Order: sequence, then structure tokens, then C-alpha cells
Amino acid sequence: MTALFSRPAPPVDPVLVSRALEVAGRLANDAADVISATAGRGARPGLKETPFDWVTDTGRTLERHTRRVLTSEFDIPIVCEGFGVEPPPVADGASPFRWLVDPVDGTSNYLAGLPWCAYSLALVDAHGPVVGVVADPYRAQIYAAARGRGMRANGTPVRLQGNAEARGGIVCAELTRGRFWPGMDTFTERAAAAHCAVRVLGSAALAVTQVALGHAVGAVLDDYHEWDVAGGLGLALESGAVVLNRDGEADPMPRDGLLVAAPEVAARVLDWWRAAEDGARRDPGGPSLPRQVKALP
Repeated sequence: MTALFSRPAPPVDPVLVSRALEVAGRLANDAADVISATAGRGARPGLKETPFDWVTDTGRTLERHTRRVLTSEFDIPIVCEGFGVEPPPVADGASPFRWLVDPVDGTSNYLAGLPWCAYSLALVDAHGPVVGVVADPYRAQIYAAARGRGMRANGTPVRLQGNAEARGGIVCAELTRGRFWPGMDTFTERAAAAHCAVRVLGSAALAVTQVALGHAVGAVLDDYHEWDVAGGLGLALESGAVVLNRDGEADPMPRDGLLVAAPEVAARVLDWWRAAEDGARRDPGGPSLPRQVKALP
């Protein structure tokens, strides 16, 4: 099983990585200040596709600020949550990197003033996250990681301890457009039978980050954009967590469902997920919503 979970990735120019970490950290601190000052204070939401998919003035402001700073510091394409996708250029000599930005992940919580939302920023290449930063304003924490350099929380190194157990642990999950994803009911039942709690808290970035911190033993996400999870996946990979795709293969940036877990419990949580999907295929008319994954092509 260890070989399955290995993920070799090539190194990146250390000068670029250091600059990216420094700039991403500054942006995360800026975002944390703005989110803390405005959360739950009438931030004029505008609807996108569903009542669970909000756009706010704060999100627009943070996105513009992020774009402005990144554009001034790097010649790297930027993909943002609110203003739509800017795909990487296809011309010869195009950058092998992309910035992925989610200015307010957990917008419904932000609007309600519930203390569970985040700012997420990642520099990625063809091999996954190079730099990942997640700001958790309510806990006054900036989590940052870079490929081969480990993860830090407010500057303190973070590494999983290697003693995780499913029993008594927590697995984070998120809904699909406000409803169960296919087999989510079965997944929850399997986890409960193993005395493991499932929590749906409203931020994909923070769900993945909890695994990186060792607060949760796993996270299963069925539906997401790349910008929702890229920063958290960068943290998880550098803290020693396992990242698997829907087929159970090691994948630093899964595009069709993902599992992040402590290595000791990854196989077990994967079994629950597979059982859930098998059940959904056998009972397509159940309570779950058909899967609609929103990943970049």
C-alpha cells in the first residue's frame, strides 16, 4: 500500500518557490484581515447558479487585489473563482505554472458570520501544487507549504504523527449544491459503524486542511473546482497525508472526486467511499444528487 501512496514530483526553481511563498503569504494575511473585518456584516451577496453558490463584494475585492499583486510579481496565468476561468496560454513558451485563487471559500458561512471560511491560493504545475496557502481568519492562522519544504502553521512546522485511527476520528465531507452526493448516505453509515464521525462544515479548503493538521483523519470531496482544493492539497501533501483519486490512485490534484487521509486510515476510508459508490450505482433513485464535477479541462 505504501507504494500506491508514493508521489514523486520534480523540484521547482527554489527562487521562484521562495518568491511565491512570500507573496502568497502576504496575500493570505491581507485576505484574513478583510474577511475578519466584514464577515456576517451585510456583505451584499449576488447569486450565481444556486442559493448555495454566492458571490460577495468581499470576494470580488479580494480577487481583484490578488490578481493585481500576482500580475505585478509574476508572468503566470491566474485562475480565479469569481470572475471565471482564464486558461493558460497555448502559445509556444507558455508558462508551465498557474495560480489558483479562491478568495472566500465557504461563502455561505461567511455571510452568516459562522466561523468557518477561508482564503485559498496555490501555485500549481503539471505535477500538482508547488505552493499552497490557506488563511483561516477566525483562528488567526496562515497555513503554508511548498513542494519539498514541508508545511507550516503561522511559521511552526506541521507533520502528521503517524498514529491516526479511524475509530474516534473525524472525516470531513462537503455537499453537492446543498444536497447529498451519490452514496453519501452509505458513506456516512459505514463511517459511523466504524465509530468515525462525518462532518459537513461548509469549506472544501478547510476540510482538506484539517487532515493536513491532524484534526481530521480524512476528507472525501465529490464535487469541487480546482481552486477550492489546490491550496489545501498543497498543505496535505507536505504534511504527510495521502491524496487519492476516485480510483484509489495517488494523485496530487484529482479532478473527479478526491480522498485526503492520514496514511494509516486511507485504505479504510477508501473502502467506505467505494462501498458508497457501489450502492449509488445499484440504487440510482436514492436520496443523492447526480455527480456534477466542475474541474478545469
